[in-house]
Amino acid sequence: MAIEVALAMLQRKGRWLMQLRDEIPGIVAPGCWGLFGGHLEPGETPEQAVRRELQEEIGWQPRQLRYAMEHRLHRRTAHVFHAELSVPLDQLQLLEGQDMALVCTEELLSGAIWSTRLGHPRPLADGLAEVMQQLLRPSDAS
Repeated sequence: MAIEVALAMLQRKGRWLMQLRDEIPGIVAPGCWGLFGGHLEPGETPEQAVRRELQEEIGWQPRQLRYAMEHRLHRRTAHVFHAELSVPLDQLQLLEGQDMALVCTEELLSGAIWSTRLGHPRPLADGLAEVMQQLLRPSDAS
């Protein structure tokens, strides 16, 4: 059975909020950049889960969330939501993870993001580059 997670793509002034995951053995994508969010608890909808996770991880929730896509990787199904980050980065509390950053689309599509706290770049979590490419690349149909 696939694990279900709910993730948030939070955007502020053309930049995306990312979380540098902790270096804890056994967690998904340790030491990699990912989106804030996490596992669905029993009986939770994906939207309820992403709202709870955002409160737990950054002490903030958006007023409105829009369902963006479902992404399947290995035995994981991610429900990805999009919302506007209505507060500056310095008003968020990093309660889980080792860094957070607002990054431009080009940084996301490059596959690695600089960590100010660590002083070097770190890779994106598996599958995240694919999600970003699907959601951020302009359509070829014109």
